[in-house]
Amino acid sequence: MLKKLSKSVREYKWAAFITPVFVTLEVIMEVVIPLLMANLIDDGVYMGEMNAALKIGVELIIAAVLSLIFGCLSGITASKASAGFAKNLRKDLYYKVQDFSFANIDKFSTASLVTRLTTDVSNVQQAFQMLTRITVRAPLMLVISVIMAININAELSMILLIIVPIIAITLFFILRYVHPLMEKVFRKYDDLNEVVEENVSGIRVVKSFVIEEKEKKKFGKVSSDIYNTFSKAEKIMAFTMPTMQFAIYLCIILISWFGANIIVNTGMTDLTTGQLMTFITYSIQILSSLMMISMVIMMLTIARASAERIYEVLIEEPNIKDKENPVTEVKNGDIEFNNVSFSYVDDKEKECLKDINLKIESGQTIGIIGGTGSGKSSLVNLIPRLYDVTEGSVKVGDVDVRDYDLKTLRDQVSCVLQKNVLFSGTITENIKWGDENASDEEVQRVCKLAQADEFIQGFPDKYNTYIEQGGTNVSGGQKQRLCIARALLKKPKILILDDSTSAVDTKTDSLIRKAFREEIPDTTKIIIAQRISSVEDADKIIVIDDGKINGFGTHEELLKNNAIYKEVYDSQMKGSDTDA
Repeated sequence: MLKKLSKSVREYKWAAFITPVFVTLEVIMEVVIPLLMANLIDDGVYMGEMNAALKIGVELIIAAVLSLIFGCLSGITASKASAGFAKNLRKDLYYKVQDFSFANIDKFSTASLVTRLTTDVSNVQQAFQMLTRITVRAPLMLVISVIMAININAELSMILLIIVPIIAITLFFILRYVHPLMEKVFRKYDDLNEVVEENVSGIRVVKSFVIEEKEKKKFGKVSSDIYNTFSKAEKIMAFTMPTMQFAIYLCIILISWFGANIIVNTGMTDLTTGQLMTFITYSIQILSSLMMISMVIMMLTIARASAERIYEVLIEEPNIKDKENPVTEVKNGDIEFNNVSFSYVDDKEKECLKDINLKIESGQTIGIIGGTGSGKSSLVNLIPRLYDVTEGSVKVGDVDVRDYDLKTLRDQVSCVLQKNVLFSGTITENIKWGDENASDEEVQRVCKLAQADEFIQGFPDKYNTYIEQGGTNVSGGQKQRLCIARALLKKPKILILDDSTSAVDTKTDSLIRKAFREEIPDTTKIIIAQRISSVEDADKIIVIDDGKINGFGTHEELLKNNAIYKEVYDSQMKGSDTDA
């Protein structure tokens, strides 16, 4: 895992490398300062030698300034390395997600991916900065200070050798119980993001049904779960600081007591006043280093859970990718399904499409009718290879879709899916997602085909009208027509409309279909609809029921021979008569 994550350091390796060097130099200066202080007390103040005191004082100032400089430099380089690492890591994650298929995204969920790109990356960034500074500083300071303390007086050092292991064992048991709790916290963060995302994106529905209180309770429950779990972890970690402070004060008291006795009893032959002060300083440095190590361990405990979640995304292999030497040209819009079965999960009992055999000729208009959950969207999602078949094969232009270059295939199979969205930007910028090099005339042409030009001309800024994120400032019907125009700009050989005219009136729906017949006769058009009127003039109509093709024929043929189609037709016609 560390090897994989460390690849994101890249161009910031020099900053990550030089930081420990500066930290080491800073530690050396901090270890030298107590020795100079001992000399100042023993050789200068105690002996009354002012010249020696001044000389040592100057050396102390130089050591302090150098320590400050090295500390500042290590802080600057550590910040640069950690910020750069986080930038690259976030970029690597984002690019990885762009390569995911629908199935990969379904596995993680959108809310979880957002948490990993934000909170988890921030946690790992903080841990990385601590690794380059404190993880070097604390152990180095601990080892050197222990050596110096033993060198001053081995007898007094026994106090440290007794207390330090006790502290280390205590910290180990405290942190042992924290990691599982932190893993649980981050899973709860996923749930929280999901609730927020769902609420904000569906705020109009929430307000129209007046269920704000219900949504508040749902948010409150998830937020409380995070609070309770995090509080439990914090309560355990709260023992760390009092334990360390108790150890520091106990050490200072014991060292002062036994050190003073040694000075008095030996007449300063085994231990001088300056050496005792230096020993106390080294003891504080040792215990402070232990405190810093405990902080690092706590941070790494939190970051470990985040790093594991990031690692899961980075090692996830897209289950849909190009083969070697893929086909880079789609000859025509022929579509063929051969014994196709499909399941979203690896379970044959849960197949949503079963034994589909179907042939569609280039340029035909095909309508698809079926109940909710019958498999209509699943069927068309296999054509641009948004999902791969479980069994059988899907061919476009007489070539298995799995043999195509993905970009080539999806450029020629243009989809207007049920959940198509608009992005923040002008209308022109949104339409040009279909072809960024298209001229303004081409943009206007496809908008006319999609019956969108008329309402666009009614906006004050026309094609420069700004669309809010998700298209929240246009109606559902306007959004659908803009998405259709965007798909048409790709000049595809196959156009799939997955219930994409459900929000437009029947007259506009009819005009869109008329424009398709007259302006793009060579494009294969597949129209999924709930209204019979949207597909009755299609060359062929597919009736899907429970993942199987129940009927295939013209409007007239199905009225005579297909009970499901006739039932839907009669119910809709009866409704029309009643309205009339």
